[in-house]
Amino acid sequence: MEIFLQILALLLACIAAYLIGSINFAIIVTRLFAKKDIRDFGSGNAGMTNVLRTLGKGPAALVTVGDFCKGMLAVFLGHLILQFLGNGIPFYADYLIALLVMLGHCFPLFYGFRGGKGILVSAGVILVLDWKVLLIIFATFLVVVLLTKTVSLGSISAAAMFPIATLIVSLLEKAPHPVLDTLAALVIGGLVIFMHRSNIKRLLNGTENKFGSKKK
Repeated sequence: MEIFLQILALLLACIAAYLIGSINFAIIVTRLFAKKDIRDFGSGNAGMTNVLRTLGKGPAALVTVGDFCKGMLAVFLGHLILQFLGNGIPFYADYLIALLVMLGHCFPLFYGFRGGKGILVSAGVILVLDWKVLLIIFATFLVVVLLTKTVSLGSISAAAMFPIATLIVSLLEKAPHPVLDTLAALVIGGLVIFMHRSNIKRLLNGTENKFGSKKK
């Protein structure tokens, strides 16, 4: 019975994470402010950067807060479910929840499975998992963007840094499962990079937008 409850709790936590991830704030905010679908404009991506270029700083700020907070909410709610039903939180549960909330964001059930690329929602998750890892990732993102003026390259670099930062912090803190933690971070970071595949093509072709560019 205990094993059944643990499996049920993990399943419910993952379903909740996916559904939370499927609440796409870029789409919601754009419809509220402009009565349009953000995916019909700019890069076609349902994310903060496209909202910033299309609608401006105010709507983009709302998307930033919403996407960041839903990553944290998915983990917090997952913890509640696991503690209430499963009588504990296994070490791998956080990474499964993280993956599911990101899959919901990238492939939202409520919006025809066309969502964003997962940077902000993953940042919210990582803040809950380990703020030190997030600090390293954010520093990487900031340095790359400042040097290149290219948000997508900063995002890709941050995603690539995630497993590296996870391994470093895990080893320094003598975490019980550093290799598994790193492999999980590699999967999540890999998903973010995969979602930026069109940006990678434009970067290689020299046609990617620079920061502040209005043109696509």
